[in-house]
Formats: sequence, C-alpha cells, structure tokens
Amino acid sequence: MFLIFLRSLLFNVLFYTVLVCLAIVALPTFALPPRAMLTVAQWWAKATLVLMRVVCNIKVEFRGVEKIPQGPLVIVAKHQSFWETFVLPGFFERPIFILKRQLMQIPVFGQFLVKTGMIAIDRKAGVKALLDMTRRAREAVRAGGQLVIFPEGTRRAPGAPPDYKTGFAQIYSSCGVQCLPIALNSGLFWPRRTFMRYPGTLVVEFLDPLPPGLPKDEFLSRVQTVIEDATSRIVEAGRKEQERLIGSSPSYGASGS
Repeated sequence: MFLIFLRSLLFNVLFYTVLVCLAIVALPTFALPPRAMLTVAQWWAKATLVLMRVVCNIKVEFRGVEKIPQGPLVIVAKHQSFWETFVLPGFFERPIFILKRQLMQIPVFGQFLVKTGMIAIDRKAGVKALLDMTRRAREAVRAGGQLVIFPEGTRRAPGAPPDYKTGFAQIYSSCGVQCLPIALNSGLFWPRRTFMRYPGTLVVEFLDPLPPGLPKDEFLSRVQTVIEDATSRIVEAGRKEQERLIGSSPSYGASGS
C-alpha cells in the first residue's frame, strides 16, 4: 500500500503540472471558436489516461463505443469520480454539462465553462431553476449539442444506494431526442475526497440508447435499472481484480454523497 501511496503522490504532481501547462496553452483559445478550447481539454484527458496507466497501473477500457448515436443527444451517466467529468466529453462533438453556478465564478476555469456553453444552475432557486435549466438544455440540444447529465446530482461512492433525482426526466422529455445511459466503476480507482489512485481496470460502458418519447415513469425506471445493473456488474469485477492486485479492495465510503 505504501507503493500505491508513492505512485498516487507522483501522479497528482504530474496531473496538476500538466493541467497548469495546458491552461497556459489554452489562453489563446479564448479568442477562437469553442472547439479549439475543447480540443485542449481533450489533450488533458488523453495525457491523464497515459499517466494513469504508466504511473498508477490503471488501465481504462471503453465498452460499447459503437452504440453512441450521432447528432443531438441526452447522456445520463453514473457519477462516482471527478474523472468522468473531463474524460467523457471527448466522445462527443458538442458536449454540454449542467453544473452549479458557483463553478462559473472560478477565475479562468469559469470563463472556460462560459466559453464552451456549459449550463449553470442556481440550486437554491427551486422550480424557477429547473424551468430555466430545462429551457436552456432544450435549446442547446436542438442546436445539435450532446447534453451530459449526472442523474444523482453528485458523486456516489461504489456500492452506495442509488439516489436518482427526477428532474433529468423532464429534460429528456423536453428535448425529444435519444438518451444514452452510461455505467462506470471509476470510483474504485479515482475515489472522491482522497488523492489515492488504486490499480486495476477502470471500465466505462456505453449502454443501449433509449428512444425519445418514453413516458416519464417508464423512462426513470429503465434508466436506473440499466445503469445500476451494469454498474454493479463492473464494480464487482473491479473489486475482485483489486483483491488480486493488492490483496484487498479498499474502502470507498459506500454511504452518503
């Protein structure tokens, strides 16, 4: 475990060094179309995947990539780690995230979010925020964007009981496009609230798209069922692999958010 600690420490130093360097490289892209800025963000994601493999012995496997539809889309993904927030966008032409308004106030990073068309929401505004979010999401998707939603609203540790909100179903209904569910086990390797990075095979699984126009209750049930079933399967496989690699499966705080 001490070796994992050292590798994690080295990884984090290199990870943030690359981030700072690419942030400097990205400054001129503020004067260019958003695609240029997203390209630099993809460089960061690709560099991170290399560092994960070389430094931390974390392999990454993307399954079902061929299932990703072209054009406007609503993506509903499991959220266990910071990792998926900057890696998943690389699979889509015009990715758009819904995020809390406070992130827009971070110097430079906030301007990056504005430039790339991310949708900020004031969670304290209640129904008004939901209506505004739905309107802006609909406009972005109908303009050809791919909207990425984390239906539980925040990161959940591997094994934590699912806590799906219902607002994303309203967005799906309003947008009138296909929905792509995504399962993953990133929390086993890049846990929340710690700098530790554990070895193994991180899996992202793109599941069968759901058609537009499903009734709300059916949509909610199908999304949660397919994501949770697939997530449970790949989390269990990841735990067994970690037990073989390091003799045990680390505790990730399975309760709470």
